[in-house]
Amino acid sequence: MTHSAKQSLFDNMTDDNTSDYSAKDIEVLEGLEPVRKRPGMYIGGTGSNALHHLFAEVLDNCMDEVVADHADRIEVVVEADNWVRVTDNGRGIPVDPHPKFKDKSALEVIMTTLHSGGKFSSKVYQTSGGLHGVGVSVVNALSMHLEVEVARNKQLYGQKFSKGVPTGKLQTLGAAPNRRGTSVRFQPDPEIFGSSLKFSPKRLYRMARSKAYLHRGVEIRWKCDPELCEGTDVPTQASFHFPGGLADFLKERLGSKTTITDNAFSGQVERPGKHGSVEWAITWTPQGFGEADGFINAYCNTVPTVEGGTHVAGMRAALTKGLRAYADSAGMSKRAALITADDVMATAGAMVSVFITEPEFQGQTKEKLASPAATKAVESALRDRFDHWLAAAPVQSSKLLEWVIIRAEDRLRRRKQKEVSRKTATRKLRLPGKLADCSNNSNEGTEIFLVEGDSAGGSAKQGRDRYTQAILPLKGKILNVASATKDKILANQEIKDLVQALGVGIDGQFNIDDLRYERVIIMTDADVDGDHIAALLMTFFYICMPGLIEKGHLYLALPPLYRLSQKGKSAYARNDAHKDELLAGPFSTGGKVELSRFKGLGEMMPAQLKETTMNPKSRTLARVTIDPVTRATTDALFETLMGKNPELRFAFIQEHAGEVAELDL
Repeated sequence: MTHSAKQSLFDNMTDDNTSDYSAKDIEVLEGLEPVRKRPGMYIGGTGSNALHHLFAEVLDNCMDEVVADHADRIEVVVEADNWVRVTDNGRGIPVDPHPKFKDKSALEVIMTTLHSGGKFSSKVYQTSGGLHGVGVSVVNALSMHLEVEVARNKQLYGQKFSKGVPTGKLQTLGAAPNRRGTSVRFQPDPEIFGSSLKFSPKRLYRMARSKAYLHRGVEIRWKCDPELCEGTDVPTQASFHFPGGLADFLKERLGSKTTITDNAFSGQVERPGKHGSVEWAITWTPQGFGEADGFINAYCNTVPTVEGGTHVAGMRAALTKGLRAYADSAGMSKRAALITADDVMATAGAMVSVFITEPEFQGQTKEKLASPAATKAVESALRDRFDHWLAAAPVQSSKLLEWVIIRAEDRLRRRKQKEVSRKTATRKLRLPGKLADCSNNSNEGTEIFLVEGDSAGGSAKQGRDRYTQAILPLKGKILNVASATKDKILANQEIKDLVQALGVGIDGQFNIDDLRYERVIIMTDADVDGDHIAALLMTFFYICMPGLIEKGHLYLALPPLYRLSQKGKSAYARNDAHKDELLAGPFSTGGKVELSRFKGLGEMMPAQLKETTMNPKSRTLARVTIDPVTRATTDALFETLMGKNPELRFAFIQEHAGEVAELDL
């Protein structure tokens, strides 16, 4: 662009809007204000997972004292009115004046200042789960009330906070000659999490118990208010101490399941000359584990890394290379060449825990370990020991190798069948006439949108990517399969169309390998009717195709309910709460806001639907999952809400009516 062209461009611009944006519009958030303003940035949201993450942060701090050999006991107390207290017998948070903030104690600095603590270097904690210095301060910021007591130097100190702000100075509470450590008692703020969201004693119990498996020397004592535990299988008092570590943990998870080998492959390696360790316990079962074949529970410095990471990569590499090497010695190298890490881990129940200095995580919630050194550390720790384990029991090892090879051969056979069937799908399958299929011959990267009615289907067909996205319009509300007979289900035309489009069959004929799409996406209106239709579809999949959910193929689209416009800028809101957040935030200044409410997906222009709900680069999807731990509870809930007995629904509504804050009518 020439200088004259640039000048012409600027000459055509006016200053009409500059007065609406000035220095007064620049906010500076201090202290813990950013946490309360945007809690999702620190704990991933404001739902149940985020609420329980507060407990995890406090418990992790106690475990860091245990791992550093300064504590050997933790006490968790779940109290009435949504209070939780976590206490350790460690060194206690320092209470002397901080050298940089001389008018504040070190305890107050830690509780009220982001990125403060003793874990940024390895001088105080060789390994720890909290490295960002935001954990306990975030808990403080998001708590209506928080109380800290520190027993240190035979004295007891205490300080109280509300919404992250001290309600008084650090107090000396008296002598404590036989006590040491830190106690944090807190009550989450209902302004952040809502008044109806409460801690689940069952979930807290499971979280505390799992921590005890991760360090053999710790004892975790559990206490729970009897009224909170009533009607659950959670005890009011318990003590957790597991000398066998992860091997004990795996044994509990296995239950009565049979395994391919007689013994699990387990062990622990301390890194000589360095502070750190690797512990593992792995087995294989032909029965599956009820969760997408196998499972991997991975931890770093006692923090659960639910998305795995570099330590899991090292474990997968060690097992795969070890089995291939064993195959070479057994004269089966040609068949074993087919083996991949996915074949090895497909039916494995695996647990791995690492303690490393200054780990790198992805995100504040630490769901994935990113430290490159962890891959090599875990692989080198497991590899030689796995070779010795295989050599020590050749009969069992050969059985395991044969099992993995069969899995690999079956995978390749099914892939070839799928390639052939996919290429000729339109000729071999009787597909529904209203299905707008995608053109990709493979199911990899493809997705089918289940939409409500022909109007929404028309917009979706125009807004889709024809190569990877298929559209199946469904007529109104499908049959509630939870209260229908099998004959009625099989005779329902909408269900027939859905089953034929997916290609996997139903009930006894279900085969996940025949699924024609990688993702099945329920896309309904963002209103009560849309929620009802989505609930009916999820009921169908949960009862008739549970494997599709267990394998992670079912999703919910999250279309917007509102569009906000103001002087050339626009945004979409998912619901009323999101709308209010936008009105109070980026649309709070600048004049009148035009607000339009979408009555349904069919009212949206195809370009709008694509931008907000269908484009993988800009949309948000919610994956539908089944927690195997609470499967029985989920079954009972489906029976209550969707089953044949209306009395159960009526009783449920009566019991929970008080929790409904607002109805969108």
